[in-house]
Amino acid sequence: MNIDTIKNGYVIDHITSGNAMKIYDLLELGTLNCQVAIITNAKSKKMKVKDIIKVGKLIELDMDKLAYIDPNITINVVKNDKIIDKKNLILPEKLVNVCKCNNPRCITSTEKELDQIFILTDKSTNTYRCMYCESKLK
Repeated sequence: MNIDTIKNGYVIDHITSGNAMKIYDLLELGTLNCQVAIITNAKSKKMKVKDIIKVGKLIELDMDKLAYIDPNITINVVKNDKIIDKKNLILPEKLVNVCKCNNPRCITSTEKELDQIFILTDKSTNTYRCMYCESKLK
């Protein structure tokens, strides 16, 4: 298998195995006009097995979405064939329009223009609750 290095872009590394496609869909990477490589079940000394995504363009990445899916991700920023920055993620205190509330009685079910806002209520279990109805995010 041959996956070229990237000149400018990102290497999203240390993704928990199986989460790469969730990230691909949530960040809408399929709409980009550049190369995007998804490597699944790659061997890792640290994790035993991991996923990796390479994006061949410097774009605006939503770090909150990435951290929500997998807070252990590292993001390598590549410019001119060199890693210029390495970012580690932390769980955001608030998620806005990342997910939808599952409670059919929540005001966001009827008032479609309202932002879907979830607040981190328990860091130890990565639990988020709807700001309006306090339903637990699944």
